[in-house]
Amino acid sequence: MQVTAAQSASVPVAASVETQTPVEHSDSVPTHRFWDKENILLFSGVGVFRALDYTSTKNMLARGREEILIPDDVVNSPAGFPALEAAAAATSVGISYILHRTRHHKLERWVSIVHIGVTGFGAARNYALDSKHWQSAPAGRQ
Repeated sequence: MQVTAAQSASVPVAASVETQTPVEHSDSVPTHRFWDKENILLFSGVGVFRALDYTSTKNMLARGREEILIPDDVVNSPAGFPALEAAAAATSVGISYILHRTRHHKLERWVSIVHIGVTGFGAARNYALDSKHWQSAPAGRQ
């Protein structure tokens, strides 16, 4: 049986749209509020480790070492370096928020976990480096 154009035009479009039911998406990860207890703890950890990175870098520079990742103009700036650390923490929270809004809740948490790990490693490395003036002393003299 063929449907003519006149017959298909008689079926209201709204009726065909109303018969469709919305599809429910089931996530394996339960949803949560963005500023829940776990995220607050993770974001606080990011802030603490950014502060630790700042102090470890300043300590390293005071011992005669050089920063290789950040330009000297930024590291030696009394406002630039703290602003860079704050921007890094804010970027981490922002990326977590984007992942939260797109329902990537596991990745949302992992952004902060990885950020804490990388920053903690960098801070530990900065504190573990020998001072330049200790290395430059001749072997037989003190």
